[in-house]
Amino acid sequence: MSRRAFFSFFCASSARWRLVFPALVLLWLVSVPLACLPGPASVPAGEVVAALAAFLGLAPLPDDPVRLLVVGHIRLARVCLALLCGGALAVAGAALQGVLRNPLADPFTLGISAGAACGASLAIAFGQIPGLWTLWPWASPALVAPAALAGALAALAGTLWLGSAHGSFRRESVVLAGIAVAAFLGALVALIKALNEESVTSIVFWIMGSLQGRGWENMPLLLATFVPGLLAVGLGWRALDVLALGDEQAAQTGLDVGRARFWLLAGASCMTAGCVAVTGIIGFVGLVVPHVLRLLLGWGNGPLLVGAFFGGGLLLLWADVLARSVLSGGQELPVGVVTALLGGPFFAFMVRRR
Repeated sequence: MSRRAFFSFFCASSARWRLVFPALVLLWLVSVPLACLPGPASVPAGEVVAALAAFLGLAPLPDDPVRLLVVGHIRLARVCLALLCGGALAVAGAALQGVLRNPLADPFTLGISAGAACGASLAIAFGQIPGLWTLWPWASPALVAPAALAGALAALAGTLWLGSAHGSFRRESVVLAGIAVAAFLGALVALIKALNEESVTSIVFWIMGSLQGRGWENMPLLLATFVPGLLAVGLGWRALDVLALGDEQAAQTGLDVGRARFWLLAGASCMTAGCVAVTGIIGFVGLVVPHVLRLLLGWGNGPLLVGAFFGGGLLLLWADVLARSVLSGGQELPVGVVTALLGGPFFAFMVRRR
């Protein structure tokens, strides 16, 4: 690319960034109160705003404490979890697509979802055995999320160990290791469902992904993995740009390719592990959002990661709103099903056109 062409591309990307980024931030902020409006319990818009202000300490407490419970402790918690999980999955997807140089890479490429599903399935299966949790506390049904997190991190460790068999984290080795780990753990989940038929419904519902029943008590587990993972990926955005040149060219610039790839993989996977532990398996967010934003922002990984955080949060938030609003009687669809129904055809259209 000539200097003049590069300058024109840079100016065009900067202009798009100045337009897209404020729009994403504005939509992100406006969506918080709007997403608190729908729900099985009808609450007028004015009372929702008043309850949110009271929950944040900006207004006196409402006369009806039920409003504060429904809006502040249930709906707002769910909105915040959706924004953080969606943003984390999108950032992880953008990072993995860059570090593996694979447009089909997503947060579950490295077997993380299979590891989380295996850990959660074990906790669900053992938790449904009467009296077992009194003998082994780890079998308590309340430990499904920590067990899923432990399974996801164990799968990540196994993938990275297999992927570094020759002393470096080559992208082909890492992808193949993730496929092998996912296949093995998927077989274990199938075995657990076959041996414990009573837990099949709970396991299947968890695997499909949902924010139903999640609240502020799940936030510490999510933040414990989200913050260090985001730091590892955010601080390595320049390494992502260099890795796009190829391993040999990146090494010639002085980049330690193996170390950079390890920290980027670990950071993206850590964020994914926390999200899967809290919400279950939610697909297509980390696959679709980075591709859409590349059409708007270009291929620079710095703007892409920032935009992916806001765009992924918006996608998962409104998918969750649709999941809890489309059915009557307080019933909900798994949000993972909604994201697949929305993202699958859209991604197929993008692949066909571009």
